[in-house]
Amino acid sequence: MQAEPRKSLVGEEYEVEVGPVAHGGHCIARTSEGQVLFVRHALPGERVVARVTEGEEGARFLRADAVTVLDASKDRIDEPCPFAGPGRCGGCDWQHAKPGAQRRLKADVIAEQLQHLAGLTPEEAGWDGTVLPAEGDKVPAGQVPAWRTRVQYAVTADGRAGLRRHRSHEVEPIDHCMIAAEGVSELGIEKRVWTGMDSVEAIAATGSQDRQVILTPKPGARLPLVELDRPVSVLRVDERSGGVHRVHGRPFVRERADGRTHRVGNGGFWQVHPKAADTLVTAVMQGLLPRKGDMALDLYCGVGLFAGALADRVGDQGAVLGIESGKRAVEDARHNLADFERVRIEQGKVESVLPRTGISEVDLIVLDPPRAGAGRKTVHHLASLGARRIAYVACDPAALARDLGYFRDGGYRVRTLRAFDLFPMTSHVECVAILEPATKGL
Repeated sequence: MQAEPRKSLVGEEYEVEVGPVAHGGHCIARTSEGQVLFVRHALPGERVVARVTEGEEGARFLRADAVTVLDASKDRIDEPCPFAGPGRCGGCDWQHAKPGAQRRLKADVIAEQLQHLAGLTPEEAGWDGTVLPAEGDKVPAGQVPAWRTRVQYAVTADGRAGLRRHRSHEVEPIDHCMIAAEGVSELGIEKRVWTGMDSVEAIAATGSQDRQVILTPKPGARLPLVELDRPVSVLRVDERSGGVHRVHGRPFVRERADGRTHRVGNGGFWQVHPKAADTLVTAVMQGLLPRKGDMALDLYCGVGLFAGALADRVGDQGAVLGIESGKRAVEDARHNLADFERVRIEQGKVESVLPRTGISEVDLIVLDPPRAGAGRKTVHHLASLGARRIAYVACDPAALARDLGYFRDGGYRVRTLRAFDLFPMTSHVECVAILEPATKGL
């Protein structure tokens, strides 16, 4: 006999006390019946009316929006962005919080994940408990840093550019994104009609005047003639293969970091905040303290940001091996690092390529894995290589904490951890953990 379908609770409202922040841009509350609510647009300590957006009777948890604030936190402000708020644009999580409060919320999430997944206190992780703003981002409450150098606009059925609502395919049309960098805003994407397009990605390079637009057409649609307020290169995503092809202009942008220019092709990965690449390179190199003649690994190396920084510092007697899965990124990395004879870039997944290299010993390791982290198998392999220091760059504190636990099992401890607010107004945060053998100095 088939079970009765559970009753949807979407639209139900609960008056709740808001508890601590949780990973993912929401806070935790409970209904009077004890059911867990993940509440967006709320802050810890508030009393709000929460309206359910996802979930059903008997579910482990419900998702909800705070639609009425009955007792506000001292950290609450009116959202500066007219498109933020319950049911609106999902691009930002914390428009309703003062900038300093946002960083404290992110610090709370990092601390909770370290404790829960790695059993580490901030002191044991060598972390002072703060999340540092990027240079120029310390703005008064009510102001928003314009930092996002890459914005992917979704397109409505009638061709208007917008951003997707939270956990939805629905598009919120906008006339300006407050967190978009000036180089993106000046293109005027929101002012024109994008008939037949599924999405329009705008890229404004840091350190050059390169501007790029990547169009993803709906099936069978023709590309429009792109006339924007600034000169741009235009690329398109092939609807069948998913590959990116040049329409006109350069197929790459030139990014600048650590005193070097990096070619990034076909919309490939580069840090989105204009200060991020230099901030992270500085943190990694200060943590690793490379020496002349060192052998180093740069894993998930992208277009070679850290590999180039390492090669610069280990000198002609040192060597760097980079591993990256993306074919175009590997081509760019090899181009960007062509003047270093002792740098090699291999294409493939780290877990497959690294064992095949036969490398059994290295001095330094940098890993900057995707959001899911490196995982137990890769971490245990890295721990077996005897590196003097390891730098782990992480955009997800949960994956970082889990992998730090694996490194501990492999004989490594966290020497220092630093956290940077490279995604203001959102729940995302970047961390750099420096690890060393647990026996060092004992």
